[in-house]
Amino acid sequence: MSEITCFKAYDIRGQLGTQLNEDIAYRIARAFAQWLKPDRIVLGGDVRDTSEALKMALANGLRDEGVNVLDLGLAGTEEVYFATFHLGVEGGIEVTASHNPIDYNGLKLVREGSRPISADTGLVQIRELAEANVYDLVDGRDPTVPDAERGNYERVDTREAYIEHLLGYIEPANFTPLKLLVNAGNGAAGPAIDALEAAFKRLAIPVELIKICHEPDGSFPNGIPNPILTENRGMTRDAVLEHKADMGIAWDGDFDRCFLFDEQGRFIEGYYIVGLLAEAFLQKEPGAKIIHDPRLVWNTVEQVEEGGGVAIQTKAGHAFIKERMRAEDAVYGGEMSAHHYFRDFAYCDSGMIPWLLVAELLCVKGKPMSELVDERIARYPSSGEINLTVSDAPAVLDAIEGRYAPDALDVDHTDGVSICFADWRFNLRASNTEPVIRLNVESRGDQALMERETQKLLDAIKSI
Repeated sequence: MSEITCFKAYDIRGQLGTQLNEDIAYRIARAFAQWLKPDRIVLGGDVRDTSEALKMALANGLRDEGVNVLDLGLAGTEEVYFATFHLGVEGGIEVTASHNPIDYNGLKLVREGSRPISADTGLVQIRELAEANVYDLVDGRDPTVPDAERGNYERVDTREAYIEHLLGYIEPANFTPLKLLVNAGNGAAGPAIDALEAAFKRLAIPVELIKICHEPDGSFPNGIPNPILTENRGMTRDAVLEHKADMGIAWDGDFDRCFLFDEQGRFIEGYYIVGLLAEAFLQKEPGAKIIHDPRLVWNTVEQVEEGGGVAIQTKAGHAFIKERMRAEDAVYGGEMSAHHYFRDFAYCDSGMIPWLLVAELLCVKGKPMSELVDERIARYPSSGEINLTVSDAPAVLDAIEGRYAPDALDVDHTDGVSICFADWRFNLRASNTEPVIRLNVESRGDQALMERETQKLLDAIKSI
């Protein structure tokens, strides 16, 4: 039995050649089919040069287990989510490494209803089956095996239905003239943006899209699309200013996350976008429940409560957010990491729905993006997430809690440790996948206090 090392807590990712190749993809597909026992599986792939070959290896593995394959072709992760629940099939796989380096690729797996599959809900068993490499059914690599024993392969196109679904989150009549700068990062977002643009024209929605880095290109001539990194934001910022756009939008490679810039070209931290989206939903569905993670909370809770909604905190991470949303029938869930989840999108994350809602909110409120967020940032300034490499994350968390908890108003262990004082609070949590701790600090309207306490925490952590 050979070990397969590309399985992570929530998905499959690995370096090409050593950790992930076509043979491993084939074995994972057969293992997925053995574990799930589906009739039909949707496949999609991002723009990376290796994605098509890996996708076809998956198709062969699934078909050799008697599974019928529906291939979307080039598609973002959320298009696989959509097709899985829209077509009523038993599962889906997206081939993507999202924002990882160019010599990586990976797989995101879902089951019926686009429910996530993580280490706690099946990935471990799928890995064990792939490592065992034992097959009861045909081996399609043998040309003598008749196709009648294999599953069928079919190319399908659900983009029109996907676009129609996206448009269901907005009211075209609410839109006033708007100019948006869109940066697909040469990833998979380009074709979906084009389809939305055509729909805007058909519905006479007065939105002009200025496109940069638009053509899908697996060589990523403008760098791997990962706008959460400060050094990757300059092109979007400069283009917003050059074209005098009302807002800038940039996506990662598989466009399940979007990142927003105001009309001044300023990157808006995901924390404040959660509050804006909560407000947008509560205008449409008063009293709705909103799920948020515990890293930064005060702004979200206040905006939800001011909008007449119910704010519910749960552990960060897509599996936890989606599970809690289902349990609470929450309309929306948001993480400051730019993952946004929607009840009517099978509780999945989308990189297209958020900017559509924010664009509509700009029109409804008649205010520029900067004005909408400046008030919130001033009310609850935050540090943004600070990542620190440590040798013993649990020891650091224990030491910091021991130092700060005695004087705190509240100590919460929903995710790592959140410690709250009258005028400021912080969350410190360990990464699931690397020797890193993540720090977030916020205050009540006092930027200097937030910065002071952040520095004190950093000094304390380094002294441990």
